[in-house]
Amino acid sequence: MKKGEIYQGWIDHVDFPNKGKVFVEEQTVTVKNGIPGQKIEFVINKKRGGRLEGRLLKVLEKSPLEKREPVCSIFPSCGGCMYQTMEYEEQLAMKEKQVKDLLDPLIGEPYEFEGIKRSPREFGYRNKMEFSFGDEYKDGPLSLGLHKKGSTYDVLTAADCKLVHEDMTKILVCVWKFFKERNASYYKKMQHVGYLRHLLLRRADTTGEILVNLVTTTQEEYDLAPLIEALLALPLEGKIVGILHILNDSLSDVVQSDETRILYGQDYFYEELLGLKFKITPFSFFQPNSKAAEVLYSTVREYIGDTRDKVVFDLYSGTGTIAQIAAAVADKVIGVEIVEEAVVAARENAARNGITNCEFIAGDVLKVLDEITDKPDLIILDPPRDGIHPKALPKIIDYGVERIVYISCKPTSLARDLEMFLGRGYHVEKVVCVDQFVHTVHVETICKLVRKSVVLEEHIAI
Repeated sequence: MKKGEIYQGWIDHVDFPNKGKVFVEEQTVTVKNGIPGQKIEFVINKKRGGRLEGRLLKVLEKSPLEKREPVCSIFPSCGGCMYQTMEYEEQLAMKEKQVKDLLDPLIGEPYEFEGIKRSPREFGYRNKMEFSFGDEYKDGPLSLGLHKKGSTYDVLTAADCKLVHEDMTKILVCVWKFFKERNASYYKKMQHVGYLRHLLLRRADTTGEILVNLVTTTQEEYDLAPLIEALLALPLEGKIVGILHILNDSLSDVVQSDETRILYGQDYFYEELLGLKFKITPFSFFQPNSKAAEVLYSTVREYIGDTRDKVVFDLYSGTGTIAQIAAAVADKVIGVEIVEEAVVAARENAARNGITNCEFIAGDVLKVLDEITDKPDLIILDPPRDGIHPKALPKIIDYGVERIVYISCKPTSLARDLEMFLGRGYHVEKVVCVDQFVHTVHVETICKLVRKSVVLEEHIAI
């Protein structure tokens, strides 16, 4: 097989996250963005150390797993969804198998695998969506939505996206039409010119409060008063509590703020989870599926177990959700989070919920662990997608705590970090998946680790 050659084949299975395996001419080719059982046409685009990678050109025959029609107009081109034509039970079974197949060879000894817990909602579950401005094809009309699969430039207008509440869709269409009528430019990443960058929408599931964040450069200027008026006149189920204009002149394609202007209302909203109330700001981390987050955190609480009179470290603590759940019967909980805005929100959230035994520290886990004088009895880890910094891992392990609960949004990062935990005296007691991202390739995984000497002591006691 040579680069540039075109082949046809059947996707045998899909490894996490979306690596389809096609067997052709006694060779295995990895082709992304497919579904098990599809017959596809692909082109060889990479050859690395004997590994072959192909790019999907088209689906020639549907998979037997595709028993449903698409529910939105831009599937399968849109990169937001991958599996919406599969029955939800089939999606769950595939994700469960992907994680188990990834972890079993690594762990190499008996542990309890508790399968996968479903999202309470299959559609309209996302409380946050970051839409991009662009065009669907080169020099085409303005679009606002999500990138095409495999493209960093082409943007499809998500006017009927089913991952979000209908309120968000109405807001997106309103903003899109407003700027389209005014022939406003979008920011071109290569030339660094243009005005419109992103539309960041956040909507609380329980309160219905909505925060609208328009992200632009300073290269053009528009009277946004008519837009505010149009947004506030929309017939929504929820309520817009804040409209923000975020100015961002950075060269990189990342949503950040050089300056934030409040055009209407406030720069935060409230969400409630498991009886606790949380104040959420534009950039603070919060689980994107509120109902599934309750499933996730209830499971974490179960995995944490007894925390009476114990000191708990919640590393990568975000807005302090897990810390507050653990604080109920703990002696003290210390949360560490690098995003200062999230730490400020976490402190306010704890005070609002009447929790006095939580301390939140702003800083990099790698550095903060050298400064904390408290010693933990239990550690909770909820790192970003790339996992734990390799230099922070030994520091965490050196505390020698009896139990560690690791929450991972990327199983491959969990697998990489587990190697060091397993090599340094920890045993995987149990693992469970929670599907927070229905119709996508992503899945949340919770892993409970126990120090082997504790396992041995319990075995001797029995």
